[in-house]
Amino acid sequence: MAEKFKIKKGDKVVVITGRDAGKEGEVLQVIREERRAVVSGVNLVKRHTKPSRTDQGGIVSKEAPVHISNIAMRDPKDGKPTRVGFKVLEDGRKVRVAKRSGEVIDL
Repeated sequence: MAEKFKIKKGDKVVVITGRDAGKEGEVLQVIREERRAVVSGVNLVKRHTKPSRTDQGGIVSKEAPVHISNIAMRDPKDGKPTRVGFKVLEDGRKVRVAKRSGEVIDL
């Protein structure tokens, strides 16, 4: 069963473990069924592609999905990894909040 994550497409994240630890990027896609996310410039793999009418073929670098537990949101204040919490504003909107600084992530 797919569940809700605190990380969404378009978020700026930091890789916290693995061979790409410390790298930052933007979430391009969230794969909820597999608990994974594709992050730009992170976990690059080489793919050997056949030539087609539109593509020349050869060895292409592309991003592979990273497990959601290996990435953390960037704090909007200082850019360091932070956990995410939720808060309801006075106008009734539920927004994500950086636990590290208390800064609101969603505007």
